[in-house]
Amino acid sequence: MNEMKCLVVMIVFSLVMSISPVNAADDAAEWPCWQGSNRDGKSPDTGLLKEWPTGGPELLWQADGLGTGYSTVAVSDGLVYTTGDVGDKLILFAFDMNGKLKWKIPVDKAYTRSHPGSRSTPTVDSGRVYLLSGNGVFACFNAKTGKQNWFKELRSFGGRPSKWGYAESVLIYNDLAIVKPGGDNCIVAFDKSTGETVWQSKGFRAGPEYSSCFPFTYNRTPLIATGTRAGIVCISARTGDLQWTNGWCTNNTANCPDPIYADGYVFWANGYGKGGICLKLSTSNGKVSAQEVWTTRDMDCHHGGYIVHEGHIYGNHSGGWSCLELKTGRQKWYEKAVGKGSLCFADGMLYLFGERGGRAALATCSPDGMEIKGRVTVEGTGTSWAHPVVIGGRLYLRYADNLYCFDVKAKNS
Repeated sequence: MNEMKCLVVMIVFSLVMSISPVNAADDAAEWPCWQGSNRDGKSPDTGLLKEWPTGGPELLWQADGLGTGYSTVAVSDGLVYTTGDVGDKLILFAFDMNGKLKWKIPVDKAYTRSHPGSRSTPTVDSGRVYLLSGNGVFACFNAKTGKQNWFKELRSFGGRPSKWGYAESVLIYNDLAIVKPGGDNCIVAFDKSTGETVWQSKGFRAGPEYSSCFPFTYNRTPLIATGTRAGIVCISARTGDLQWTNGWCTNNTANCPDPIYADGYVFWANGYGKGGICLKLSTSNGKVSAQEVWTTRDMDCHHGGYIVHEGHIYGNHSGGWSCLELKTGRQKWYEKAVGKGSLCFADGMLYLFGERGGRAALATCSPDGMEIKGRVTVEGTGTSWAHPVVIGGRLYLRYADNLYCFDVKAKNS
């Protein structure tokens, strides 16, 4: 009888294992917003594959029906969020870790002007998900159910978007939800729970453009830097008071990438032949200032972004990829790899995703040169401007109507 009970237990256990996800993600792993928890494009993951097998890593699941859009994913508390324009509506989607749709809700009208499709990546915080539509609807939802908590119309704050609509992803900073309506009060902070206005930036006027806000601390001073139509601006994260501005890249065709901070320097690059600028920070009489130390044409970055690692900048440059020394701007190398595209960093490696053809690659992250350690191609059409995301041992790639999830965790980890 005992042998029979043991046999039954073993059979039940086998059945449970067979229906459970074989390559479960780390449920504690969080990529809750655009560019990850630190907004720097760098994943906390370790124990990942250093080389992919022929044909690429294992595909765990694929979801389709996302519609048109450039939103990448946010991953938080066991759910994967993204957006797309389906028919005449902007839709916010939530999937479980097996790729099963949990819910989807309409947020706003679809963005139908130049380069139609969804723009912003959802931001998840404290059981809520925040989203800004291309038309300027800023809304907060219950992260588990999708029920709307509150919404605002950014145009009511006196600003208006540039040619390609609102495109930034919401910044959550402590108890604040921060976005850019543009205009005289270009940047506005809302109470993240209620949607009530807390502060509005002052001291400058600018169109919002497409860059998201980047938070950082310099000399114990909490700051926010962002790109605008009038160049790069830096404000107090507590009050919205202006700290400094730099007019480099004013009235460029489009200013898309976010500024980034590292080791006392702020770097910002843009496309359309512009390149990058690096500013060194200092403090005087309690106010932060920035002095230009170098500019470069060796990182003409349309919107694929860049990361900073161990004193070097790695990012999209024109039709390929470039490595620059942070303090001097000296170019260390240029490689075509998957061509023009976007990237993220995880476990000492770069994950590249080309904007055309669905080509992705794993590459080394070293100032000594780039070496490709694996390639994979996903199906889709048109241009992909969604950045790759690596979190919980998984690689997420959004291409047009499709979302792909790959297992990139090393098998012995």
